[in-house]
Amino acid sequence: MDAWAALRRRFWATMPARLRLLHVSTVSLAAALALLLLLAGLAASGTWDAVADRDSPRTTSAADLNLALNDMDAQAANILLSSGDAGNGRLKTPYGKAVGFYGDARTAIGHDLRTLAVAAQGDRTDERTVESLTDNFAEYQEMIGRALENDGRTGGKASAIADYRDATDLLQRKLLPESRELVASNDRAFNTQYAQARSALSAQLAAVIALGVLLLAVLAVLQWYLARRFHRILNPGVLIATICVLLATLLGAQALSGTAEQLRGARRDAFDSVVALSRARAIAYDANADESRYLLDQERRGRYERAFLANSQKLYGLRGATLATYDDELATTWQAYRSDHEDLRFTGEFRRELDNITFPGERAAAEKAVETYAVYQRDDRKIRALVAQGKEREAVAFGISWQPDMSNAHFGAWMEALDKVTDINRDHFAASVHAGRSAVGDLLTWVLGALFAAIVCTTLGLRPRYAEFR
Repeated sequence: MDAWAALRRRFWATMPARLRLLHVSTVSLAAALALLLLLAGLAASGTWDAVADRDSPRTTSAADLNLALNDMDAQAANILLSSGDAGNGRLKTPYGKAVGFYGDARTAIGHDLRTLAVAAQGDRTDERTVESLTDNFAEYQEMIGRALENDGRTGGKASAIADYRDATDLLQRKLLPESRELVASNDRAFNTQYAQARSALSAQLAAVIALGVLLLAVLAVLQWYLARRFHRILNPGVLIATICVLLATLLGAQALSGTAEQLRGARRDAFDSVVALSRARAIAYDANADESRYLLDQERRGRYERAFLANSQKLYGLRGATLATYDDELATTWQAYRSDHEDLRFTGEFRRELDNITFPGERAAAEKAVETYAVYQRDDRKIRALVAQGKEREAVAFGISWQPDMSNAHFGAWMEALDKVTDINRDHFAASVHAGRSAVGDLLTWVLGALFAAIVCTTLGLRPRYAEFR
């Protein structure tokens, strides 16, 4: 009780003591609000750095690795299909393109593995996955190298196909599952970072509003006390400080809520589509490889035909469809969707993208991707029909040629259409990152300045009052 009385005498019993208490409370709360916003701004900047420089690149690198592995295997099959017998009867243009694309894919895989090795540091599971991928890729290259070496010998095609079969088995058994696990692992890490950042921003926003309201209340009490005790309607310094605090609270809340919204847009609206489309592209290259494997390896044609259908179902899933019925069912369900965008009777990566249409031009680009996909699917049926008629060479020429109206040309058009949809989402992801960084950097600078001005104005406004007691 004595301690409480002593505290009351010191901090509230006299008019100067009450002024000092209100002054110190105002300065302390303003400093606390400034510190909170500064720390929130630094955390938000760190989040954007992680999103733009770590989480997004390592997820897309893993997806690119999956794609490049499929492409390299497809091009190895195309080399064997187009090379003839030790060069005799070679399909020159398809062979030259396949050799070039094979080298490009191998270079891309090396780059992606290095990027993922750096990104995996500190995560032992991912480190082991990258190490295994690197070792298995070296073994895969050796197998493909033997296949191409045997193919260069007269009469060596059968041995080359056997070596290629071993290589593609390794790809399907180890390399592709490991690369897909890296995509999933890195995407999960990004999601975790996103969830934690959103939760932190929500808590910081609530704290900013609470501190701001409390500070405004203290300033209102101070203004009321000055009016009552000194018989003045308003203290100009305290009035300006109140305006500064109100402005700082509103701008601070806007900065944090804007950052949270930009983060949601970057992750959910844009990057979710980037992941789905990157996965679709990798599946597309795997399906294209299955088509080349089907033409190359007669003993496994049934297996590769089933794999092609399975990949098609991952892209545009149609319950119960076979290759014989797939085209008609695709046309029917697509027409239903075009008539009513809510009528989606299919599943897969295309459905995932069409469920997440957000940006101007995205729907038209996504629809174009599906329509070019349908053209590619019809080409596949033509290839299989030619094989059934015993026209193997015509099937190979149509399947791997890049001339207009040939299968690979249509595949290229499909990939170009997919890239356009992806680019729309990538551009908006980059725009969200830029806007989020700007919300933090630009607005918080004004907020901190306003809070400093509030402290100065409060001090200057009270100085004449303090002088009256000297």
